[in-house]
Amino acid sequence: MKISTLSYLYSCLFILSTTLMISGCFKEASQKDEPKNEFSIETAIELSAQYLTRICLKNGMFEYRINTNPSVNVLDKYNMLRHAGTIYALANYHSLKANTQVLDALNRSGNYLKQVALKPVPEQKNTLAIWSFPEVTHSNNEQQVKLGGTGLGLVALLSIEKIQPGFTSLNKLIGLGNGILFMQKENGSFYSKYIPSAGGLTDQWNSLYYPGEAALGLAMLYEIDPAEKWIISAYKAMEYLALSRKGQPNLPADHWALLATEKILKHQQVVAGLINEDLLINHATQVCESILNSQITSPAKGVYYGGFNTKGNTTPTATRLEGLQAALNFLPEHMAIRKKITKAVDLGIGFLLHAQIKEGKYTGAIPRAISPLPQNEPDSKSFNKRVTEIRIDYIQHAMSAMMQYQQFKKSNPIALPNSEK
Repeated sequence: MKISTLSYLYSCLFILSTTLMISGCFKEASQKDEPKNEFSIETAIELSAQYLTRICLKNGMFEYRINTNPSVNVLDKYNMLRHAGTIYALANYHSLKANTQVLDALNRSGNYLKQVALKPVPEQKNTLAIWSFPEVTHSNNEQQVKLGGTGLGLVALLSIEKIQPGFTSLNKLIGLGNGILFMQKENGSFYSKYIPSAGGLTDQWNSLYYPGEAALGLAMLYEIDPAEKWIISAYKAMEYLALSRKGQPNLPADHWALLATEKILKHQQVVAGLINEDLLINHATQVCESILNSQITSPAKGVYYGGFNTKGNTTPTATRLEGLQAALNFLPEHMAIRKKITKAVDLGIGFLLHAQIKEGKYTGAIPRAISPLPQNEPDSKSFNKRVTEIRIDYIQHAMSAMMQYQQFKKSNPIALPNSEK
């Protein structure tokens, strides 16, 4: 279908302006009257890594949550899943750009994870898990194992292991893998939690992201301990999701499943015949289509443009970008959706770059949302109270998405699209 010359020129100008912004020539929407600040994607990643490194305390904990508005009280809670996710991002950064301070932070935070959360599962031989203890999380919940915590704990420790072999013994890493298998059902699905005081394994509450986090951990474990059970169990988890979601019109934005699928398919030749590649690719394509349909693609939406959340929350955009970019690494080259994903990622990264704090005490941090809601919005008061909140996972996901983008663009330079026929 032919497009008008005017429409094509507008499209080219838009792509060019987005390209310039990403490569360094953009101005924050909130600083229209101030001199232009230039930030490359590399600088943005560097600033976020520096921020996370600064807030890693001596005991290995991170300064979990703050609010740049001093009048807002912040809850004194901690989340071990997000602690592990932050380690994962920092380790990936160090793998790209070795840094002594980052390595020190990884040692502190990794040791903290092992010392306070890595514990055996009662009555299960050679089985470990990442526990959430009330005295650490400051939660009213009883001590428990969350599937996602064990999955991301394994991901975090394996990520450090790539940098610093021997940081965690192989027996302990295998123990965590056994902890995930302990929570997996015969059909590939999982129990979400293990709560001793509630009788043990339970799936009365389910998380969208836990299966993908667990599968990613297992697939990564397979890379250092090539026992077939790890990769097959990871595949079974994705197979269950693919089959259970088959035929649904809109699939959830499960970015961890896309990250896990990327890792599993890297090993498909090793376990040929045991993995249905088409099933995983079809599932991933459906997830990507659902994500793409949620992007804000009208420039008239101002600062929300390019994001994936109508209120401007940053993490929904960052996580979706992580998933989409993981998919680009395994979706076949001939698939038309790849072009859509590439364009969507360019826009989404522009949104994140605009959202990043670029000066002052919190330089490099990512706030909860890109801007306050208008006062006439129904929930503006409660939303705007947290709009200036900074939490470690907001930064971790944005930084991870930007690192993926940086690596992808090194081998796939931005180019203006050809006219559609």
